[in-house]
Amino acid sequence: RAARQLELETGLRQALDQQEFVLHYQPLVDVKTGRIIGMEALLRWQHPKFGLIPPLEFIPLAEDTGLIVSIGEWVLKTACAQIKVWHDTGFPALQVAVNLSSKQLRDKNLINVVKQVLKEAGIEARYLDLELTESVLMHDMDLAVTILKELKAVGVSFSLDDFGTGYSSLSYLKHFPIDYLKIDRSFIQDITTDLFGAGIVRAIIVMAHTLNIKVVAEGVESYEQLAFLRTEGCDLTQGYYCSRPLTVEIFTELLQDWDRLRAGKCSIKD
Repeated sequence: RAARQLELETGLRQALDQQEFVLHYQPLVDVKTGRIIGMEALLRWQHPKFGLIPPLEFIPLAEDTGLIVSIGEWVLKTACAQIKVWHDTGFPALQVAVNLSSKQLRDKNLINVVKQVLKEAGIEARYLDLELTESVLMHDMDLAVTILKELKAVGVSFSLDDFGTGYSSLSYLKHFPIDYLKIDRSFIQDITTDLFGAGIVRAIIVMAHTLNIKVVAEGVESYEQLAFLRTEGCDLTQGYYCSRPLTVEIFTELLQDWDRLRAGKCSIKD
């Protein structure tokens, strides 16, 4: 394990230059209409020796080494360039969500990077959503408020990811310009069998809507979960019931075939 860790750290420093990173995309589906309104860009590392490596294994390494800033910039550029391609090929309203790390948020060039990426891609800022977790915001709340407000002025939107698993402080919703609240999958998995868990999800949806924040349910894996969320007024869903994360090519096929697929069942297996 230690040898693998060392090899990954060494390889991570060359991965960008060697073009070993790829993005997979998981759709965000409107609960009411059943249409795909956007997607989350998810980073993967196609390692020449170990194959496809999930982010949980290499993102902490990227954070520790400081490489997350340059990798994060690549993700932003790649995701925005791809959303422009989809806009130009008949899907003009799609929005892409990109995860933002604490080191990126503290990087003094972040605002200029975002502006430049949007300009180079040729897309409006409203088609970019930046996802942050509670732990990211906790590092320096004053700085985070300042940065997010400046980016909000540019026109991007923000999602608060994994809500309910950390501090879940309502002060985040009061002080930060949050557009989407993402309910963690740990709350979604038992909503059809656990009355307490269902009550928490119901309360989060009501609270978010009171604050004019849209709600995204993560980890939706069954029709029963989807039906519950629809009844409770959840706005968007993300999860294996509709689609696992897909390569660019397969996601493009999904967009083209979505109306036919959802006419039968909101699902794609491969």
